[in-house]
Amino acid sequence: MNMNAGSALIYSVLGMLVVFFALILLMVCIKVLIAVTDRKKKAEPALAAAADAPAPAAPAAKAPEAKGTAGDVKLYDTDPKDAAMVMAIVADTLGKPLNELRFKSIKEVEE
Repeated sequence: MNMNAGSALIYSVLGMLVVFFALILLMVCIKVLIAVTDRKKKAEPALAAAADAPAPAAPAAKAPEAKGTAGDVKLYDTDPKDAAMVMAIVADTLGKPLNELRFKSIKEVEE
């Protein structure tokens, strides 16, 4: 098939227009998907906060522990600063985060 320069130019311009149209369409699709996922991400914490809101508890009920805590530590003849230092040293020696360890009580022993 023989083509002259004018029709070859028209076909190449039409080909470029098709490619650019496809790229623009792809860009629009990606922007729409990003907007939809951002909207869902913003809505999830609000829904989770509303669902996790605790119902009013009786005054005698104990407040729930914070995430990562292991409960109360009973201190016997120990200063709270010293107890905190002992817990930090134990966590460092074991190579574990402090919130993964559970200390039930700490007692100072004198010899």
